[in-house]
Amino acid sequence: MAPLPSPQTMKERILETADKLFYLQGIRAIGVDTIAAGIGISKRTLYNHFPSKDALIAAYLERRFVAPRTSDKPPAEQILATFDSLERRFAAKDFRGCPFVNAVAELGPADRSVKKIAIAFKESRRIWFRDRLNELGVAEAEALATQLVLLVDGSIAQDLVRDDPAMARAAKEAAKVLLRSAGVDAVAKPAVKRGKRAPH
Repeated sequence: MAPLPSPQTMKERILETADKLFYLQGIRAIGVDTIAAGIGISKRTLYNHFPSKDALIAAYLERRFVAPRTSDKPPAEQILATFDSLERRFAAKDFRGCPFVNAVAELGPADRSVKKIAIAFKESRRIWFRDRLNELGVAEAEALATQLVLLVDGSIAQDLVRDDPAMARAAKEAAKVLLRSAGVDAVAKPAVKRGKRAPH
């Protein structure tokens, strides 16, 4: 029999509630009183775990800072799969864009702690692309990684405006063009089916 999952700590409950509310409704729109009420605790209890709203915002963004999963698939396939994943995310009803871009847009560039986390996240994604490109032996891996990140962010912005998951597919096609120009065969050739001949 599988062991029962351990119950959430109060800190985890606060963070999970804050994550949902901040992402779906906006950081400025949600106060700590709303988060506390959503869990059924006092503001004082919340402040025992997070001394300020700023600390809670930082913890929310750090919680969203998840490293890409490791994969045994070929590097080009991993790169293009990023856009497939985006398309699935765009189709979700709760998609509200990149939480890091949203936080910087809401709080402004003057909030250095938020901007620092956002820059670190975006750079981690760029480095992930760069590492896959290095595995492929691409000469200008740094520049191409930046271009791929721009395709990701551009497709997110387009989807938010148009509400159209196909924006991820368009970005994927552009990524294929970039990879081909860098000497990478990014398109898998379809397998030849054997059997009946097609009618003439």
